[in-house]
Amino acid sequence: MRSFIFSFLFTVLLLGTVASAWPWGSHGEVVVRDALLDRRAESTTTETGTTDTATTSTGTSASGTTDTTTTDTATTDTATTGKSTDTKTDTKTKTNTKSTTSTSISIDPAAAAGGISMLTPSALSTTYYKIGQDITFVWNYTSLSVTPTAVDVVASCSANAQVYTLTSNMSAKATGTYIWDTGKYQSSATIPLLTATYTLFVYDASKALTDTASAGYLSSNQGYSFGMYSPQPYTPLGEFKCATCSGSISDIQRQGIKFALGMAFITLASFTWFVGGLGIFS
Repeated sequence: MRSFIFSFLFTVLLLGTVASAWPWGSHGEVVVRDALLDRRAESTTTETGTTDTATTSTGTSASGTTDTTTTDTATTDTATTGKSTDTKTDTKTKTNTKSTTSTSISIDPAAAAGGISMLTPSALSTTYYKIGQDITFVWNYTSLSVTPTAVDVVASCSANAQVYTLTSNMSAKATGTYIWDTGKYQSSATIPLLTATYTLFVYDASKALTDTASAGYLSSNQGYSFGMYSPQPYTPLGEFKCATCSGSISDIQRQGIKFALGMAFITLASFTWFVGGLGIFS
């Protein structure tokens, strides 16, 4: 009797398990399926997600550069496909603009050309320097409407018709200064410095020394004189001989003196004989 009851319960449990697992076309499944179909039908219209457009303002930098920044389009979701589409568009534009400014100077054509005014050495007198020492030149610029970018400084010597270049492409400051080491120059010079008078010239480095300057531009027509000499070794006074002031008499001078004395003697003797022959003093 007990085994019969257990067999009955086992059979009922087995039938219940099979019934719950069987794919019945129940009313609840039909309702759920219709709801899904209706939802899919309503979703045929594409749902567009949020579109974010990030655009920064267009700025112009100090150097004149114009930058247009990136434009981003956010994700668009479509319910029908269940997939997301990302669209990103980058647009970069750079425009470089360089502005140039030009300045003009009005110069009177009748105005004089510019020049220099010597401060050292003084332009009022000629200064003599010993070859081998440093010479300092200092000057100012006068009557300049257009300042040259660079200048050349040279010294001209008429004794040997040479032009000595002191410096080239020197910056043209308000007050020009140059120190000439004549000892260093003389030790390596192919054309040595002489005991003579020199003329200093300061002129535009972009032009030649012989060019004629326009009004307001630096001219090289004005020069300043200074002297240079070579030092001589010491000589005792008793051994000194002057090449241009010798006290000795030349042969020609000696013969002239003898001739004059001879003529004076002959004249005196002749006069004495003549007077004695006539007996004037007797």
